[in-house]
Amino acid sequence: MARTLPEIRTRIDSVDQELLHLLNQRAALANEVGEIKRIEGSAVFRPDREAQVISHLQQTNAGPLKGGSVAKIWREVMSACRALEAPQRVAYLGPAGTFSEEASLRFFGSSIQHIPCGNFDEVFHSTTSGAAEFGVIPVENNTEGVVTRSLDLLLHSPLHIIGEISLLVRHHLLRTTASLEGIDVVLAHPQALAQCQQWLNTHLPNAERRAVSSNAEGARLAADHPNWAGIASERAGSEFGLHIVSHAIQDDAYNRTRFVVVCLPSTMPAPEATGRDCVSLVLSVPNKPGAVHDMLVPLKEHGVSMTRFESRPARSGQWEYFFYIDLQGHPSQPHIAAALKDLQNLCAFYKVLGSYPLAD
Repeated sequence: MARTLPEIRTRIDSVDQELLHLLNQRAALANEVGEIKRIEGSAVFRPDREAQVISHLQQTNAGPLKGGSVAKIWREVMSACRALEAPQRVAYLGPAGTFSEEASLRFFGSSIQHIPCGNFDEVFHSTTSGAAEFGVIPVENNTEGVVTRSLDLLLHSPLHIIGEISLLVRHHLLRTTASLEGIDVVLAHPQALAQCQQWLNTHLPNAERRAVSSNAEGARLAADHPNWAGIASERAGSEFGLHIVSHAIQDDAYNRTRFVVVCLPSTMPAPEATGRDCVSLVLSVPNKPGAVHDMLVPLKEHGVSMTRFESRPARSGQWEYFFYIDLQGHPSQPHIAAALKDLQNLCAFYKVLGSYPLAD
């Protein structure tokens, strides 16, 4: 006989109490782990360990919950448990409502101490100085390519990459009224303006496009000017009390931005191998014929897959370049270690930006 609605609700209440009891048991165990880590002086946050926990739960999940939902639930559980010791201080491009903030919450969970910054330089400075333990920065978009300032800052920074997040980015046109009529100015980060240029050409060809430090900053400014509109996230619209005039105006429906998480090595060493890892490097080679080709030979010889290759001017006045490369694998793997050793011997400049688990 089928249960009645009151019976089902009573059972749900009972299960909720069981869940709360078990979550508190988990939090108590996490406190014990934290005490051991304090004695050993080891890092509180271990993205490699958390990635393995979530992956195992997704693989063993036999219920109706989807894998993505399992990941989100357990990330919040682990975030809340970590915060019992001390919330992670996380710097990102602000103000509230940016995609950088969303990426931070996606990676760490919501139990963090927010440190919104005015620009990427400030994110690096806050993280290097210790004002923040971690920084979150965008490095590339699948339609507009690399975020050049982020790459330039990574080149000379003492910070290293310990994780990544791939975020599906939906840009919305936000305004104080729900109408396209009378919009004189559209404000957004330069990357967002570029990602929406076809829509803007069609629907707002005469509006001035004004670049600002972040999409959320554009939304904040639009909230004070009736004839202005911002391009930003739904979260930013809620934050500043704006209407969504038009949904998902990005030119590429599958618009994704990749973010990386950085910190000082003293805050957290490189994560251990998880089986799904990436090594990020920046290299330069002597300016001679065949040098770039020679740089790639060790990868082929040792069977290493290169998943990203970008170049940036070295600004030396000699037409020299830095090459940003991502390799699939972890330095603890013998073939990766051998390839890295051979690469270093060939390069005029060599720096490992980080090794870390791949995003889900």
